[in-house]
Amino acid sequence: MKIAEVSEKYHVTPDTLRYYERIGLLKPVARNESGIRDYSEDDIHRLEFIKCMRRAGLPIDVLIEYIHLLDQGDETIEARIDLLKEQRVLLQARILEMQETLKVLDYKISLYGEAVHAREKELA
Repeated sequence: MKIAEVSEKYHVTPDTLRYYERIGLLKPVARNESGIRDYSEDDIHRLEFIKCMRRAGLPIDVLIEYIHLLDQGDETIEARIDLLKEQRVLLQARILEMQETLKVLDYKISLYGEAVHAREKELA
Protein backbone atom coordinates (compact mmCIF):
# COMPACT_ATOMS: atom_id res chain seq x y z
CA MET A 1 0.00 0.00 0.00
CA LYS A 2 1.40 3.39 -0.97
CA ILE A 3 1.94 6.20 1.55
CA ALA A 4 -1.02 8.21 0.22
CA GLU A 5 -3.31 5.20 0.60
CA VAL A 6 -2.10 4.52 4.14
CA SER A 7 -2.43 8.19 5.00
CA GLU A 8 -6.01 8.35 3.76
CA LYS A 9 -7.15 5.02 5.16
CA TYR A 10 -5.62 5.47 8.63
CA HIS A 11 -5.98 9.25 8.93
CA VAL A 12 -2.27 9.83 9.43
CA THR A 13 -0.42 12.44 7.43
CA PRO A 14 2.42 11.32 5.16
CA ASP A 15 4.72 13.51 7.25
CA THR A 16 3.69 11.61 10.38
CA LEU A 17 4.29 8.28 8.66
CA ARG A 18 7.76 9.39 7.59
CA TYR A 19 8.41 10.70 11.12
CA TYR A 20 7.38 7.37 12.68
CA GLU A 21 9.79 5.64 10.32
CA ARG A 22 12.59 8.12 11.04
CA ILE A 23 12.33 7.71 14.83
CA GLY A 24 12.05 3.93 14.63
CA LEU A 25 8.40 3.36 15.49
CA LEU A 26 7.97 1.90 12.04
CA LYS A 27 10.72 -0.21 10.53
CA PRO A 28 12.17 1.17 7.31
CA VAL A 29 9.37 0.69 4.80
CA ALA A 30 10.19 -1.24 1.64
CA ARG A 31 10.17 0.77 -1.54
CA ASN A 32 9.03 -0.21 -5.01
CA GLU A 33 11.15 0.08 -8.14
CA SER A 34 10.25 3.78 -8.36
CA GLY A 35 11.46 4.41 -4.81
CA ILE A 36 7.94 4.92 -3.43
CA ARG A 37 7.19 3.49 0.01
CA ASP A 38 5.17 0.29 -0.18
CA TYR A 39 3.67 -0.56 3.22
CA SER A 40 3.33 -4.26 4.04
CA GLU A 41 0.69 -5.89 6.24
CA ASP A 42 3.25 -5.99 9.07
CA ASP A 43 3.85 -2.24 8.66
CA ILE A 44 0.09 -1.63 8.79
CA HIS A 45 -0.35 -3.78 11.91
CA ARG A 46 2.40 -1.86 13.65
CA LEU A 47 0.83 1.45 12.59
CA GLU A 48 -2.54 0.33 13.95
CA PHE A 49 -0.89 -0.51 17.27
CA ILE A 50 0.91 2.84 17.35
CA LYS A 51 -2.32 4.71 16.63
CA CYS A 52 -4.14 2.77 19.35
CA MET A 53 -1.45 3.53 21.91
CA ARG A 54 -1.32 7.20 20.91
CA ARG A 55 -5.13 7.44 21.32
CA ALA A 56 -4.61 5.99 24.79
CA GLY A 57 -2.18 8.82 25.50
CA LEU A 58 1.13 6.97 25.42
CA PRO A 59 3.96 9.40 24.85
CA ILE A 60 6.18 8.90 21.82
CA ASP A 61 9.21 8.14 23.99
CA VAL A 62 7.35 5.31 25.73
CA LEU A 63 6.29 3.92 22.36
CA ILE A 64 9.87 4.09 21.12
CA GLU A 65 11.01 2.19 24.21
CA TYR A 66 8.30 -0.43 23.72
CA ILE A 67 9.09 -0.90 20.02
CA HIS A 68 12.81 -1.13 20.84
CA LEU A 69 12.03 -3.90 23.33
CA LEU A 70 9.71 -5.61 20.86
CA ASP A 71 12.37 -5.64 18.17
CA GLN A 72 14.81 -7.32 20.57
CA GLY A 73 12.66 -10.43 20.71
CA ASP A 74 11.19 -12.72 23.34
CA GLU A 75 13.85 -12.04 25.97
CA THR A 76 12.18 -8.66 26.57
CA ILE A 77 8.64 -9.94 27.12
CA GLU A 78 8.74 -9.26 30.89
CA ALA A 79 10.00 -5.72 30.32
CA ARG A 80 7.23 -5.12 27.78
CA ILE A 81 4.63 -6.43 30.22
CA ASP A 82 5.95 -4.09 32.92
CA LEU A 83 5.89 -1.12 30.55
CA LEU A 84 2.34 -1.89 29.39
CA LYS A 85 1.11 -2.43 32.96
CA GLU A 86 2.59 0.91 34.00
CA GLN A 87 0.87 2.63 31.08
CA ARG A 88 -2.37 0.86 31.92
CA VAL A 89 -2.31 2.26 35.46
CA LEU A 90 -1.70 5.76 34.08
CA LEU A 91 -4.53 5.34 31.57
CA GLN A 92 -6.92 4.16 34.28
CA ALA A 93 -6.12 7.27 36.31
CA ARG A 94 -6.75 9.48 33.27
CA ILE A 95 -10.05 7.72 32.63
CA LEU A 96 -11.16 8.37 36.22
CA GLU A 97 -10.20 12.03 35.86
CA MET A 98 -12.14 12.26 32.62
CA GLN A 99 -15.17 10.60 34.22
CA GLU A 100 -15.10 13.23 36.97
CA THR A 101 -14.86 15.95 34.34
CA LEU A 102 -17.79 14.40 32.52
CA LYS A 103 -19.86 14.52 35.71
CA VAL A 104 -19.09 18.23 36.10
CA LEU A 105 -20.06 18.88 32.48
CA ASP A 106 -23.29 16.91 32.86
CA TYR A 107 -24.10 18.88 36.02
CA LYS A 108 -23.48 22.22 34.29
CA ILE A 109 -25.54 21.21 31.25
CA SER A 110 -28.39 20.15 33.53
CA LEU A 111 -28.15 23.36 35.53
CA TYR A 112 -28.22 25.52 32.41
CA GLY A 113 -31.03 23.43 30.96
CA GLU A 114 -33.10 24.07 34.07
CA ALA A 115 -32.38 27.80 33.81
CA VAL A 116 -33.50 27.87 30.17
CA HIS A 117 -36.62 25.89 31.05
CA ALA A 118 -37.43 28.28 33.92
CA ARG A 119 -36.96 31.33 31.65
CA GLU A 120 -39.23 29.80 29.01
CA LYS A 121 -41.90 29.25 31.67
CA GLU A 122 -41.64 32.90 32.73
CA LEU A 123 -42.02 34.08 29.16
CA ALA A 124 -45.02 31.85 28.48
